[in-house]
Amino acid sequence: MLAVRFEEGRVVVGDRPSPTGSGVVVRVRGCGICGSDLAILDSGFPVAGTPGHEIAGELADGTPVAIEPIAPCGSCRYCCTGDYQVCVHGVWMVYGVGKDGGMAEQILVEPRCIVPLPRRVDATTGFLVEPLAVAVHGVRRAGIDGSQRVLVVGGGSIGLSAVAAATATGAHVALVARHPAQIAGGRLLGAEIVETGAGGDYDVVLECADSASAIATACEAIRPNGKLVMLASSWDTIELPGLVVAAKELDVVISTMYGRAGSMRDVDAAATILGDREEVAEALISHRFPLAKAADAFAMARDRKAGAIKVVLEP
Repeated sequence: MLAVRFEEGRVVVGDRPSPTGSGVVVRVRGCGICGSDLAILDSGFPVAGTPGHEIAGELADGTPVAIEPIAPCGSCRYCCTGDYQVCVHGVWMVYGVGKDGGMAEQILVEPRCIVPLPRRVDATTGFLVEPLAVAVHGVRRAGIDGSQRVLVVGGGSIGLSAVAAATATGAHVALVARHPAQIAGGRLLGAEIVETGAGGDYDVVLECADSASAIATACEAIRPNGKLVMLASSWDTIELPGLVVAAKELDVVISTMYGRAGSMRDVDAAATILGDREEVAEALISHRFPLAKAADAFAMARDRKAGAIKVVLEP
């Protein structure tokens, strides 16, 4: 089968053996390129094999499914409370990092990873469940509800996913975004577009850009005793404007991946949002490439000025 590998900072597509062993084989129909995939490629962080963790495909009988791309131990103190995103297995439990991921024609996953898709969502779109679940988890950790005013800083795929997840609660949501495609996506999802949010007296701000300027913008926009949610994946030092954070007594919430609250997984809540709102896919998916053109797809994923938001590989 065809599969992607990272080799010395390059994206290489070649033949690999089809997966075998215990588990569920999924025929991949869509795998999104995440900002963390770009960071891994650039940093040389060791990926065990095939990258890609935003995955959807079909079971042997043709059933479309998404993948929750983690394989936690299931028995540590964190897994037992539903917080399996911080399982003691760490990053090596992640498909696309410690295990072969979805930038291939097939993937073998544990049965727990299967996420049923709503009737209206097909396997070429279902990969959006993963970034939506990241946002759902952040919204849940922040305790956002319909009574609150929420600002999202950053209009990339996680920022727009955050808009979708926050508006699903009934909250009033505003968005700070830089590029025209991001602004258009935010409007489509129901966000008010603002330039900075400064003085906006927001209850919660979701920081989705991973930059010092974005964090400063976020802190200026939050009301005293409000919440700053760090939703972007950060590969560097996180710098907070100390005087503003202290003077306002802000709560800082760090959010990573997705877990479970009671019997409801964040990925299942994300699948519901995707099924309920067709405009989510329209707002997020900007480009589709065949798997054989993975190097071109990665180049496009870096080009925000060209309108790239979510670039997807389709085996």
